[in-house]
Amino acid sequence: MTLVEDRCRLVLIVPQSDDAQKQAKEVENALRGGDVASVIIPQYGLDDAAFQKRAELIVPVVQKAGAAALIAGDSRIAGRVKADGLHVVGNGEALAEAVEKFTPKLIVGGGNADDRHKALEQGEANPDYMFFGKLEGDIKPEAHPKNLALGEWWASMIEIPAIVMGGADVSSVVAVAETGVEFVAMRSGVFENAGGAAQAVSEINALLDEKAPRFGG
Repeated sequence: MTLVEDRCRLVLIVPQSDDAQKQAKEVENALRGGDVASVIIPQYGLDDAAFQKRAELIVPVVQKAGAAALIAGDSRIAGRVKADGLHVVGNGEALAEAVEKFTPKLIVGGGNADDRHKALEQGEANPDYMFFGKLEGDIKPEAHPKNLALGEWWASMIEIPAIVMGGADVSSVVAVAETGVEFVAMRSGVFENAGGAAQAVSEINALLDEKAPRFGG
């Protein structure tokens, strides 16, 4: 999750799929499209054994491309598949516990905050990043206005990097970047793109290069 670029970077969220091989291939294709900071791999209701198998396929693909592989869900699976980090989907308490237990060995972030008070409470755990939105929250073309507002407020006040969930449309990354947050998360906008996932990642990077504000050094 290093801020290599001086602008907002892309975080990918692996979509739900029944076909593990196809899913790993899609992730590989997406990563060919250009800069991706990290890839979050959600469990999506798979049992632990099936999820571990799935993660064993996807994690090496992500790491080979130079991105960080984050497991959303079970910390034991994150350890077993040698993931780079853990995305905590629970409350502030779960996040604090994970930070205490796994930092600095793993990147630990998360967020389930839908208001400022909850965000500040979760931020007290000092995670590596805060996530605004739901992993499958890209139901509209544009990013959710509430998440944009929270991201903008957070970025203006707090040092901890933030990820804001984008919308289903590639162009939604621009509004996210304009809030000043460090990362924009995309799922269906990349993996359901008519031109393919690699093309979507390439387009997103071009948009961010052109329109995202630069962070001061």
